[in-house]
Amino acid sequence: MLLHDTVRSQAAQRPDAVALVSQRQTITYQQLEEWSNQLARLLLESGCRHGDRVGLLMPKSIQAIVAMVATLKAGCIYVPMDTASPPARQAKIVNSCEHACILAVNSASRLLAGISSELSNCNFRIGWLDSGPAAESNLDAAFIWDDLASMPAHPILCDTKPEDVAHILFTSGSTGVPKGVMITHANAAHFIQWANRYFGTLPTDRISCHPPLHFDLSTFDVWGTLNAGAELHLVSPELSLLPHKLAAFIRDSELTQWFSVPSVLKYMAQFDVVRQDDFPALKRLLWCGEALPVPTLMYFMRRLPAVSFTNLYGPTETTIASSYYTIPSCPPDEQSEIPIGLPCAGEQLHVLDEFLQPIPRGEIGDLYISGQGLSPGYWRDRQKTDSVFIQHADLGRIYKTGDLARLGPDRLVYLLGRADSQIKSRGFRIELGEIETALNSLGILRECAVVGVQTGGFEGTAICCAYAPTPGLQVTPADLRERLMQLVPPYMMPAYWLAFDALPLNPNGKIDKPRLRESFAAQSVA
Repeated sequence: MLLHDTVRSQAAQRPDAVALVSQRQTITYQQLEEWSNQLARLLLESGCRHGDRVGLLMPKSIQAIVAMVATLKAGCIYVPMDTASPPARQAKIVNSCEHACILAVNSASRLLAGISSELSNCNFRIGWLDSGPAAESNLDAAFIWDDLASMPAHPILCDTKPEDVAHILFTSGSTGVPKGVMITHANAAHFIQWANRYFGTLPTDRISCHPPLHFDLSTFDVWGTLNAGAELHLVSPELSLLPHKLAAFIRDSELTQWFSVPSVLKYMAQFDVVRQDDFPALKRLLWCGEALPVPTLMYFMRRLPAVSFTNLYGPTETTIASSYYTIPSCPPDEQSEIPIGLPCAGEQLHVLDEFLQPIPRGEIGDLYISGQGLSPGYWRDRQKTDSVFIQHADLGRIYKTGDLARLGPDRLVYLLGRADSQIKSRGFRIELGEIETALNSLGILRECAVVGVQTGGFEGTAICCAYAPTPGLQVTPADLRERLMQLVPPYMMPAYWLAFDALPLNPNGKIDKPRLRESFAAQSVA
């Protein structure tokens, strides 16, 4: 199955059914089919060829979904780009992928100009999915949205195969260079077909799209909905900061499925915005990306007794999710442990020791994943790919998640946290080493260390930075924030700072990060 074929199929069966809803705008499956065909032709006329990368530099919108579908129809690979990230970081992605084209909107023109200024060669063409930037801008246009009307709307034939890469999702990299995870049509289609069967998704469903499009959860929202012929309701990012309005959105849109990271649910519970027996249309609530605190789960299950609740788990490298656990009943107390459950069909979870051997049930080991969801690896980075995608003598190709886990007496898998410096904060996967690399590049610090400290707050894990300035310099957290925001996106910005003359060391002469975590905890971070 090719992801974009689902749109053609739904348009043929139910042309007038609503496909996408964004605020007051809606489009049907027939419109989505025709617009994406027209945009695909514009991409091909502008010089895009099979396998070329097309950057999507725009907020989540109907135009962005059209762009995703059109890029695949043109035989290309779409690369969602974070409009909140600084130009320097986005330029690394463009440089790595060698974009043939970037599809953008006017609101991203300043960011695109900044990206261009960071690159020595700007060989990409620009397609503006609106009227384009102001006339005085130096950014030329290969085409604009109005040019779609001049293109034929009938289907395009391309020679894409299921094993071809559909999109590249960039995640945090410990060296300061983001890692591009390649996801094939077959990777995504396998999970979507399993999930739609398991959850019983129907054309009558009204499904949320809460995450940004550069976050892998959105892959299920978008393509799972289109595969089922259901309605996809795009959630404005601003609503995540307004829990009462977010609850009203779920209520007024009559959503039947909600899928998000837990931090959003925690925020809604914190402000007590869910009424008893609220959201009468809602059938299922799903979360992924990090652990959902049990008190938050109990809050929702007590108020929404008719809703099913499912915990999904899986790194980006294994395509959306690799395991699932539907909560059978409301936990009896706040200390209850919620497993990540059982592997999805076609996936396997392995808890192994340091010699890659299975360990006895109940003991803690490293969690590995194998199966049909495994990415081909990292874009143009064989070394990183080979370091975590391992060929096992008995299990075949396995992925080292970096998580610790154990197999319980109930034969369910329980997650126990990270084994390295990677954390989840607000649902984003963050390599703390990338933040350290960015801070060290400023040239004003003698040394620094970034650690994650668990909190009971919205972020889940707080990012904390300890630093020692270069001798003779006066460096404040405000100075560091101002400079760091040019290098990393907002979700990677440390929330807490501590200055030292010299960072504490352990007996091996390394920075004592456990001691730093204790120092931040003593400052009431948690």
